[in-house]
Amino acid sequence: MIYLKLFIAFVKIGLFSFGGGYAMIPLMQKEIEINNWLTPSEFADIIAISEMTPGPVAVNSATYIGYKTAGVLGGAAATLGVAAPSLILILIVCQFFYRFKQHPLNEKIFYGIRPVVAGLIATAAIFISQTALFNEKLTFQTLKNIFITPLDVINIESIAILLLTIFSIKRLKIHPILCIIFSAFLGVFFFYVL
Repeated sequence: MIYLKLFIAFVKIGLFSFGGGYAMIPLMQKEIEINNWLTPSEFADIIAISEMTPGPVAVNSATYIGYKTAGVLGGAAATLGVAAPSLILILIVCQFFYRFKQHPLNEKIFYGIRPVVAGLIATAAIFISQTALFNEKLTFQTLKNIFITPLDVINIESIAILLLTIFSIKRLKIHPILCIIFSAFLGVFFFYVL
């Protein structure tokens, strides 16, 4: 039954994702690949849409993936699956955290988890950049072709939007929401008008 499959897949994602929504992206990607629910391009679009809509990226992504896979009930199953582990774990942790807050083992556990979170977020960044910035899947051959025929491999318009966004946020201190809106207009201009 697809609803149970979605629920279990997203329970696993919710249970083993430390570091928030971006850290969940590699786990979601793996479940999507295993179950053949979406193409990599569709998944990248879901991440972009989830980022632009109100609410947590993980919940928005789960809802959309579930909906795209099995309709409204699929969306509900995936959303409940991704949210339930966090809710249950936080209720359990709250009971013990303040009691053992100063325990030295507690601090060491968090030092061990931080690099994993950084790795998961970096993996998500690599996946998104592969689908957003390049015209084909990155392989060793593709990397070699960047030097031979860069315009065939690199999506120049996407690179321009990326660099403009980084410059706008870091140098000009423009709010990220305005950058998202402006980038959407640039996307329409570059990929639909031109």
